[in-house]
Amino acid sequence: MPLQVCMGATLQCSFGAAPSTLAVLPKNRTLTQTPDANIMDNIPLVNIMPFGMCSSATNPAVIAATAAALGVFTPAPCVPVIPAPWMPGAPTVLIGNIPALDNTCTLTCAWAGVIQITNAGQTTVEIP
Repeated sequence: MPLQVCMGATLQCSFGAAPSTLAVLPKNRTLTQTPDANIMDNIPLVNIMPFGMCSSATNPAVIAATAAALGVFTPAPCVPVIPAPWMPGAPTVLIGNIPALDNTCTLTCAWAGVIQITNAGQTTVEIP
């Protein structure tokens, strides 16, 4: 069974150079060891921290850096742009009346990156 994701979970973007951590605000008042996440914990620079350097060819910052380097592909600092919530979520478990976030969920960045959860932040609470 999937694990419930909580604050401190480790995330990785398919175009990011470094892992990141999930920050979950304690607004839902549900805890495992730290605040638990739901699928709406997807706000860039609040919940989703940057992944170091971005290497997506669709990112305007990468396009600009590459143009400035006279066509030599140049990664740029990551600033995630998240247009939709985590998918698919756990609809049978609600946190703050929103489906819970489990470690099988993914998030898509507007620059074509896929963000996955590599560590749920805890190892004891499983959700269906």
